Amino acid sequence: MRHGAPETRPAVVLSLVEKYGRLFTDVQMEDVFGDGKVFVDAVARQSPAVIRALYEAEGPLTGTALAEFVRRHFDLPWQAGSHDSAVPYDDAMHHVATLWPQLTRQPVADAVLRETDTLLPLPYPYVVPGGRFSEVYYWDSYFTMLGLVESGHAALAEGMVLNFAHLIDRHGHVPNGNRTYYLSRSQPPFFFKMIECVAAGGTPAYARFLPQLKAEHGYWMAGEHLLDPGTAVSRVVRLPDGHLLNRFWDDRDEPRDESYREDVHTARDSDRPYGDVYRDLRAAAESGWDFSSRWCADPDRLSSIETTAILPVDLNSLLLGLEEAIATGCAQAGDAAGEALYRARADARREALRTYLWDNTRGHHVDYHWLRGEPRTQLSAATVVPLFLGQASHDEAARVADAVASQLLMRNGIVTTTVCSGQQWDVPNGWAPLQWMAVDGLRRYGHDTLAREIGTRWIGCIQRVHRDTGRLLEKYDVMDDKPGGGGEYPTQCGFGWTNAVLVKLKRLYPDP
Repeated sequence: MRHGAPETRPAVVLSLVEKYGRLFTDVQMEDVFGDGKVFVDAVARQSPAVIRALYEAEGPLTGTALAEFVRRHFDLPWQAGSHDSAVPYDDAMHHVATLWPQLTRQPVADAVLRETDTLLPLPYPYVVPGGRFSEVYYWDSYFTMLGLVESGHAALAEGMVLNFAHLIDRHGHVPNGNRTYYLSRSQPPFFFKMIECVAAGGTPAYARFLPQLKAEHGYWMAGEHLLDPGTAVSRVVRLPDGHLLNRFWDDRDEPRDESYREDVHTARDSDRPYGDVYRDLRAAAESGWDFSSRWCADPDRLSSIETTAILPVDLNSLLLGLEEAIATGCAQAGDAAGEALYRARADARREALRTYLWDNTRGHHVDYHWLRGEPRTQLSAATVVPLFLGQASHDEAARVADAVASQLLMRNGIVTTTVCSGQQWDVPNGWAPLQWMAVDGLRRYGHDTLAREIGTRWIGCIQRVHRDTGRLLEKYDVMDDKPGGGGEYPTQCGFGWTNAVLVKLKRLYPDP
């Protein structure tokens, strides 16, 4: 698992709006395929410049004529999500075993990015979530890898670590997913946890990937030295007392290519500059929680989204973990100065986390609204992330356990927030990664009974819904035995992180 220094980065990749102009906006605004992701994942049969010129000569088109033009010039992805059909497996674990090879994608032979395609080629096989998500996703993959290792597919998980190292080498960060339209943002930085996941006992794993770990840290901290107190640049914020914390961001302030129509309509519902709304929508996509009342000034209006004004506890806990991993890697490599530098950075962030992202009155971790200079009091499942990473004190962990048990624990596991907004990262939905981080974090601090309660309730839900539908899903209704809902697209089947967390939890609790 050795990996060299980062390569030279490529030229900037054009967005699909820049490539196809009016054709792209017409297809997306007309909702030609019922899902904006269909067109952005299509493969052009000619160069984009030729297709654009043909459309400008023939168009603008609408309706059937527009759909026919696209079908003549593009190979469309399979619109029906992979693995959407019910299957005759009575046992969900048996179904998971059959899905790993179906969700595995092989590397492209020449690994060359083509202008006719949005897929970023990867050098090793990888596992996709499933359904409409036919590419690898960053934070999904950590949880998927946990299940792969548990299921005897460690070599596949190791190759995925090398794929993410390749993306950092090539692009300076891990994109949201391996698509060109995801290059302007990342997702929660789990690369250091992936390395830990596949490391053989006693090996200096972090030292082997120090260039990539440092490059990812540099991506999140870019511009920090330019900041005066109370200002921000890209993903980093310097607070009035000089502490540095991070926020989610996106380098573009345009509608997302894959959700163009939805973003345009959301911006039109706002009285803010459209670019600000687009940036906040994209930043929420970087968070992985797209979308949630957690990011909104008004829980009932997505157009009130203000992601870039919020310093999230989960992101900053992960960056603290990254800084600690780099310090460990430096120690493994015999770099005492580097170790001291990153230990100091980690200590400063740990102090900032306790100052700004712990609510002693409410007894749980919170996000912080840095523009207003006040904590956001909403409880969300992100409060378990510092426990998952071993960063909470025992008193904090006990109080978080009380908050989770009294406010987040439902019939089928923990709910994402306490707000019902219609967004998919709110009531009544529960998500596999949050269940796993809660269970693992609570067990770390000795709260085994609550951990078992969460894990077994989640297992039971998945098994009951699987028995009724024959499907494994991306999200579940933790208030009832049914698929989760809400959001921009129908609930997808497959499903990478659900399968993996089920495997991990069944190993802990074989007889729930």
